Amino acid sequence: MKNSVEVKKLSFNYGKEEILNNLNLDIQDGEFMVLLGPSGCGKTTLLNCIAGLLDIDEGQIWIEDDNVTWKEPKDRHIGMVFQSYALYPSMTVEKNLSFGLRMMNTPKNIINKKIEKASNLLQINELLKRKPSQLSGGQRQRVAIGRALVRDAKVFLFDEPLSNLDAKLRAELRYEIKKLHRDLSNTMIYVTHDQIEAMTLADRISVMKDGLIQQLDTPKQIYNKPANLFVAGFIGSPSMNFLNAKFDKTNQNLIVGKQHINISKYENFNNLFDNQEVIFGIRPENIKIDNNENAIQCNVELVEPMGADTLVWTSIEGKPISIRFEGSSNYYLNDEINISFDIKKSSIFDSQSEERI
Repeated sequence: MKNSVEVKKLSFNYGKEEILNNLNLDIQDGEFMVLLGPSGCGKTTLLNCIAGLLDIDEGQIWIEDDNVTWKEPKDRHIGMVFQSYALYPSMTVEKNLSFGLRMMNTPKNIINKKIEKASNLLQINELLKRKPSQLSGGQRQRVAIGRALVRDAKVFLFDEPLSNLDAKLRAELRYEIKKLHRDLSNTMIYVTHDQIEAMTLADRISVMKDGLIQQLDTPKQIYNKPANLFVAGFIGSPSMNFLNAKFDKTNQNLIVGKQHINISKYENFNNLFDNQEVIFGIRPENIKIDNNENAIQCNVELVEPMGADTLVWTSIEGKPISIRFEGSSNYYLNDEINISFDIKKSSIFDSQSEERI
């Protein structure tokens, strides 16, 4: 499959501060790519460089086999949706949708067809005569998406478009955007710090930190096999549990204080060396109640009912551990439980490099 967007050795600085350094990213034709990371990681800067809103210091940006590195945003075949909607308050929805087309002297009959198509896709036909002040946040964001749609863009860029909405609206519009991508099959690049948005929307996720891509893969792979400690801790809610440990090769165990965890079933077991200091990672749903002799005994310290799930908190050698159970589970403060780990679904990281072993 050919690439729709190629970022080649891109560097960008704010004054003396280095934001992006020698970054490479290939996005396939029709792919939904999510740029995910904490505030200040460079994801919005990268999106703005692709859009042409920032001039890069080094490197190249290609869109559909066209080197757009120094082209104006209007010449890059992109449609952009901003966090703040950026609608003209004095114009109706219809006028907002058609503004860019009118500026390009597009014939009126073509404008009308494009508006009708976008309105049908986004179900905003009834809003066309209203002004932005008469719309809810979700409706405004639909209009902002519609304005990008009418441009017939090759690539759509979304800059945290749902962050101003409440949780229910975010979930509804996530569904709309996912459906939109399915119907249009255009390439979409989506910036967010919300891992749920990333996991539900993306074909692939680019997890970023300090201007560098930490891992680029499918949501499933990133969740189950994080490349390093940062990715493991950033993805998942609650996040992965971590325990500092030392590897005992003779007994095939990780030693965590007084506890011993047999890891002979770990997929990369042979890559570990004796006495290696590691960090053992396990997700809350991969811990189970187990009454065999190797189980670890601990006490329930907190119970969080969450409807479909119940989170139970305990600790091992002073480190807090969260365990995910079904919502119908009955656990109470100070209950004594015995737990074991699904080693095949665990992650082990080198303590020094913090890379996955």
